[in-house]
Amino acid sequence: MPREYTRRHREALYAEALAVIDSCDGEQLTVDEVARQIATSRRQLQRVFVEVGGLSFREFVVTSRLRRAAQLLDEGVPAGEVARRTGYGHASHFARAFRRVHGVSPSAYSRGVRPRPDEN
Repeated sequence: MPREYTRRHREALYAEALAVIDSCDGEQLTVDEVARQIATSRRQLQRVFVEVGGLSFREFVVTSRLRRAAQLLDEGVPAGEVARRTGYGHASHFARAFRRVHGVSPSAYSRGVRPRPDEN
């Protein structure tokens, strides 16, 4: 069990990393870039995400991007524009990732189609 100071320090790093990720809407982020911006090491940041957030850095970034994509689709933003705004260079990569997480294509999602809970 980490000491209290260590736990608080890791939670603070996690919060700082989340702020950096939130401020980089649509940009491709790497763990190295975020670590540099919050003045920590790559390995420390990876450890913090797993210990504090319960997901790897990569899993967190992908999940966040696709959550934002769903919001944009709900607002009526076209799928190609959503892909661009969420940092996907190719619409096909975006569509594949979106379907993997949400269970339907971005265009179906924007039409209101949602998978049944037992399909996801």
